[in-house]
Amino acid sequence: MLAAALTAPVAVAADDPPTGAVEAPQPVTATAMVEASGPVAVRTRAGTMLRSLARFRGNVPATAAGHAVAIERFDASTQAWTRVATALVAADGSYVARWRADAVGQHRVRAVVLHPGTASATAASDELAITVHRPATATWYGPGFYGRRTACGQRMSRTLVGVAHRTLPCGTQVAVLYRGRTLTVPVVDRGPFRAGVRWDLTVATAQALGFEFTDRVGAVRVQPSR
Repeated sequence: MLAAALTAPVAVAADDPPTGAVEAPQPVTATAMVEASGPVAVRTRAGTMLRSLARFRGNVPATAAGHAVAIERFDASTQAWTRVATALVAADGSYVARWRADAVGQHRVRAVVLHPGTASATAASDELAITVHRPATATWYGPGFYGRRTACGQRMSRTLVGVAHRTLPCGTQVAVLYRGRTLTVPVVDRGPFRAGVRWDLTVATAQALGFEFTDRVGAVRVQPSR
C-alpha cells in the first residue's frame, strides 16, 4: 500500500471543483451519534455493522419507571412500524435497548413508551435515521495520483472526498462506517485492484474517518430520496 502517512484534515481547494464529487468542507466531518430530545429522548450511533448490537439509550419521565420502551423500525414494504427491541424504564427514567441489526441499509427508527399490560404506545420520540452497513476490507490512496483525472473524470487531490469501486456507477452515494463514525461519499474512481479489497478511500475520506491502513470498514449503497 502507499507509504505516505495521513495528515490532519485539509481545507478546500477553491479551483476546479470536480463534477459529481464532494470537495471537503472546512474540514469534512464524519457523524458518530444521532439523537432525539424531548419527553421521549433517544440516542444511538449513526451507523452500525450488520449483525452487531445497536444500543439505544435515552430517558423518559420518571413516572414511567417500570414501563416498557420499544425501539421501532419503519418497514417501507408494509408502511408500518415494527418493534425490534424493548427495555424496561429504570427508576430515574433511563433505559437501554439493544437491537441486533438484521437488515442492511438506511432505517427510520424511534422509541415509544408502551402502556403497562398492553402493546399500545403512550408517547413516541422523534425519528432518527441510522444506517446498517455490510463489512468489507478497504484501503486508501491518493499520493502519486494528485493532479490526474480519476476514471470518473474528477481531478484527484488531497481534498477530493469519495471512494473507488470496481463496478458501482460514478456518483453513486455510499455510506462508509469506521470505528463508530460514518460518512456518505460518492464513487469517484475505479478500483481497488487488490484481491480481497472492496473499497479504496481517498485521502480526505480516510482522514475524516480516522482510517490509516488497510482495515475492515462498513459500507452500503445509499438509495436516492424519492
